[in-house]
Order: sequence, then structure tokens, then C-alpha cells
Amino acid sequence: MMGITRTRTRIAGALTAVTVLALAACGGGSTDAGGDDGGDDLIRVGFSQLGAESGWRTANTESVKASLSEENGFDLTFVDAQQKQENQIKALRDFIAQDVDVIAFSPVIETGWDEVLQEIKDSGIPVVLVDRTVDTTVEDPFVTWIGADFKQEGTTAGEWVAENAPDAKIFELQGTLGSGAQVDREEGFGEVVGDQIIGKASGNFTRAEGKTAVEAALQAYPDMTMIFTHNDDMGLGAIEAIEAAGKVPGEDIQIVSIDGVRDGLQALVDKKFNYVVECNPVFGDQLAELVTQVANGEDVPKETIVIDKAFDQTITQADVDARLY
Repeated sequence: MMGITRTRTRIAGALTAVTVLALAACGGGSTDAGGDDGGDDLIRVGFSQLGAESGWRTANTESVKASLSEENGFDLTFVDAQQKQENQIKALRDFIAQDVDVIAFSPVIETGWDEVLQEIKDSGIPVVLVDRTVDTTVEDPFVTWIGADFKQEGTTAGEWVAENAPDAKIFELQGTLGSGAQVDREEGFGEVVGDQIIGKASGNFTRAEGKTAVEAALQAYPDMTMIFTHNDDMGLGAIEAIEAAGKVPGEDIQIVSIDGVRDGLQALVDKKFNYVVECNPVFGDQLAELVTQVANGEDVPKETIVIDKAFDQTITQADVDARLY
């Protein structure tokens, strides 16, 4: 299991063991369940999602909204930060002003949270971190974290490369620099096959920026034979760039990805991806359980790890069609 501390206090972002967080293509603004009648019986939750940059994030948002519903006993205020930390910090301060029962958020990047986390701590509102991590000097800034083991995802990808393509010349397509997913996936992968990496660049977890980064990489690293991408959306952008250059993705340039969204696994079935490590976004029900326990003052584990799978080209179309996201 991944540790919560690294150098300073490291808040593991949240996509772990409480259950499924399904997403919806997050649009900004908030959704308040509740109302005047019976609202006092609901758990008031402020949730700040970092954005809607990928299919994974959309699935995660849908899971969270579905689980933290009024029918399930929650009054949810949901805010999409649109991948901007300043938007997220404003949302967190708004949650303090609303005096919600629990604050949950998926941080855009790891650093820069000290001031607002101290404000939340001073307010006495408990914090649940979701999916990503935070690096802060604030003592005990969160109650619990739920999410995936990002470093293990990178390690799993690296182990497949070491076994199946030990001579590959790898370009690493990184996510948003400074995010927990980017930092940990880079570390895990690099510890296994770091000597095979010939170049790196960020695609910011988006398909369009992934395509742009790979277009440049094809010029800068003409001997590249593999791309390790930190998420499926960037890998799908890489496919477009590779095909535009007259090469065959999955053959001329292999692609190893992390996420496991339906479009990514479809690329695996189509032999354009070679290996995909899952990062399960559907754990909203687990999150709802954790939030309820936290609101009731119950003891909860410091971290919950969401279990991930991995897929190679033996996956079938039926497997893809059966996916929930």
C-alpha cells in the first residue's frame, strides 16, 4: 500500500477503498440535494472535483454524484475546478463558509494547499481526500484518503515492459506535472525501466495535448519504439499522431497506458494499445460509506486502496462492452 507521507506530510489523493466514485462530465457550478424539508437529516458534503479532463475523470464524477445523492442521505454541493487550483481553493473556502459536515476533494496538484488546509482545520470540518495526493506542512490535515496506488500502477506497467519489450526505446507521456498521479506513476515506472526512457513530456492528461506532445516527440526521438502514457486519453491522442506520421500504433510504436476506460480498452482490442493498467474510477459507494463514518465521528482507516487490474491484447470485445465506464 502506498504511504501517506513522503518528505513532508503527503495526503494521498482519493480513489481508494471506500467504493466507487463514478463521475459525470463535470460542468462547473454546484448541485445541492436537500432543500428546506428534511435537510437537517442529510449529511452536507462539499466535493471539489479537479476537472473533466478525461474519460476517467468523467466516470469518477458520475460515480460520486450517484452515490452522494439525496436518496442516499446526502446534501451534496459539487464544484468542478476546471483543472485550476485557484478555483479549487475558492471552492474549499466556500465550503467552510457554508459550514458543511464534510469536505472532500481531488487536488489538482500536490503542493500549494497549506493555507486553505489550515483554514479548514481551524474550522473543525473533517477532510476526505479522493484520488490524488497533497504535500503539505499542515499537521493532520485530513481524516482519510481513498484512491488508487499510483506508484504501483507505474510499477506494473514497467514490469510488463521489462518482460515483453526489454530493448524498447521509451518516450514517457506524462500527466499534469506536479499531480500525485504524474509523480507516482513516473516514479514507479522509472524504478523498473528508467534506463530505457529516452524522453519525456507532459500531455496534461488530455487527448489533444497528448497528440501534440507525441507529434513533437516523433520529430525529437525518431528511434522511439514505445510510448508509456500516464492515461488512456493521452494515449488515444498519441495514436492519432502516430498514424498521421505514417506509422502503425501497437506495432511500429507500442503503447503502454494507465486507466482502463472503455475507449482505451477498445484500442487494446484493436491492437493499437499493447498493455493497459487499470485505475478504477468507480468507487463512489466506498466514498459515501467513508463520508458517513467520518460525519458520524467513527474511526476510519487512514487510507483505502482501490484495487486495479491489468489487461493485455487477449482482452475481448465482450470484455470491453461489459465495462461500466
